[in-house]
Amino acid sequence: MAIALAAAVLSLLFVASDATAQNRGNAQAEQSQSLRDRRPSAPALPPVGRYVAESGEGFILDRSGRHPLLRFDRRDETWVLRPTAAPRGDVIYRNDAGEQVLRVTPSGGMTVYTSRAPGGSPASFSGAGRSLTPPTLGPMLLFRLMAQRSAMVSQVVGHLVQVDLDGDQSEALCVEALVVTTEAVIRIARSPTARQYVAELRRISIVEGSRAGVTYSRGVLTVTVDPGEGMAGRPSSARVIRAIVPRT
Repeated sequence: MAIALAAAVLSLLFVASDATAQNRGNAQAEQSQSLRDRRPSAPALPPVGRYVAESGEGFILDRSGRHPLLRFDRRDETWVLRPTAAPRGDVIYRNDAGEQVLRVTPSGGMTVYTSRAPGGSPASFSGAGRSLTPPTLGPMLLFRLMAQRSAMVSQVVGHLVQVDLDGDQSEALCVEALVVTTEAVIRIARSPTARQYVAELRRISIVEGSRAGVTYSRGVLTVTVDPGEGMAGRPSSARVIRAIVPRT
């Protein structure tokens, strides 16, 4: 009888101890959750804003549409960025050639990567910026732009280069591709080491299709845009350059 009573007392003590430990564990869990809830959330980046890097370069970041867009000051090209996860919760934004352009930390810190600062330069918000969505020009302005771009390319290449545009689904996207493509060709023509690759260029053609792409064959540079993908359906200058200049 005494042994049974002692066993019952010990059993009650163990139950009480387990209950106390469980309560203590629950309290600690609730306290940890409370601390997490009180932590400040990461600052939300504005949909459209202008930023300035410590390297001195300024740019507009437009996150109001389907894909993040970025354009550097005094540049004609708008870069379409694609986010990828990185260690420590960071997000890396790359262009369609796979090149790193931006890195954003969970706390909102931003680093921009450029030819001037290939290792990255911290950037900070400096004010509101304008939308980077391309406008629609209309027939007259479009014809004038095509003639202007043809003249610019012909001058640096050294012979006539015809520019044509064939698209009826997204004029704005075709215009973006026209500007980006001709700028890429001009950069190649001004490079002493790459100029030879556009010596046979005779025509630049912008067309619509089911998939964005760039081909260069027998003096014809064809850039295909995919209207269904929006701005992401237009190849960047990096892709245009890679299609013209062989990679060693």
